[in-house]
Amino acid sequence: MPQLTHRLVPGPAGRIHLVEQGTGPLVLLVHGFPESWYSWRHQLPLLAAAGYRAVAVDVRGYGRSSKPEAVAAYRMTELVADNAAVVEALGERSAVVVGHDWGATIAAHSALLRPDVFHAVALLSVPYTPPGGPRPSEVFAGIGGEEEFYVSYFQEPGRAEREIEPDVRGWLAGFYAALSADTMPTADARLPAADPHFVAPGGQLRDRFPAGRLPAWLTEDDLDVYAGEFERTGLTGALNRYRAMDLDWKDLAAHTGAPIDRPSLFLGGTLDASTTWLSDAIDAFPTTLPGLHAAHLLDGCGHWIQQERPEEVGRHLTDWLGAVVSGR
Repeated sequence: MPQLTHRLVPGPAGRIHLVEQGTGPLVLLVHGFPESWYSWRHQLPLLAAAGYRAVAVDVRGYGRSSKPEAVAAYRMTELVADNAAVVEALGERSAVVVGHDWGATIAAHSALLRPDVFHAVALLSVPYTPPGGPRPSEVFAGIGGEEEFYVSYFQEPGRAEREIEPDVRGWLAGFYAALSADTMPTADARLPAADPHFVAPGGQLRDRFPAGRLPAWLTEDDLDVYAGEFERTGLTGALNRYRAMDLDWKDLAAHTGAPIDRPSLFLGGTLDASTTWLSDAIDAFPTTLPGLHAAHLLDGCGHWIQQERPEEVGRHLTDWLGAVVSGR
């Protein structure tokens, strides 16, 4: 089995760090918040063994990739351009793109805006919602009543950073645990007053994180990897993706309601708020993802799907990739 290879390639904002393994058709893996290329550590060797050139990137603002200061540098169009630049830098003309969390949204828009480059797309945890509708900041401000939705909490530059950066490792451990199947608040406790997606007046997001136990998928060594990266880089680059959402709303207005016609796959967890809150988006897949091959909800799985269920996710990905690649 080929070993992991770390590379820096040129991108629109400077450099993009990536990790690759294997040879064959290119599969680009895009992580979410607050993660890194390391989130795909299980899938890289699996895809390589299945005959693919698996490449996991550090998204702009993360890890060893460039971290522009301006919020506008984290708009969706810029992140799509980064993905296309990686394909070109690797000497390829096209790729399958797979994303998780924010990476799923980046992957979806890569297929929407650059179908000439991204000929198939797999979305993990976050379903595709076409551009359009009300301004995102207004929508999120209206969620939660007297409490503040986490996306709104992340909007003010510096505010979340002041919570996170004094104890990056502890904050990450709590955030990961809050959205993991085996450590998230129990069903009886998931009342609005206890939901870790919301912040009480005068409080912090971490006030509702579980404490004292890591989820089964996350070892102390794994946590060290994530914490080490964010202790070195800070969280501003990662958080700026949330702060650019209103810019996306303007940038993508011409694509309001647009479906993605590329071959697609969706994988989610039944215990993930992303799939329950956005169930209407999943129901709309016949319209929004007319090229959908399959949608699988993994029973009892939380948000960190490719780390909580690496073998099951790997099986679905390789089955789908076999159909996509052979059918091109």
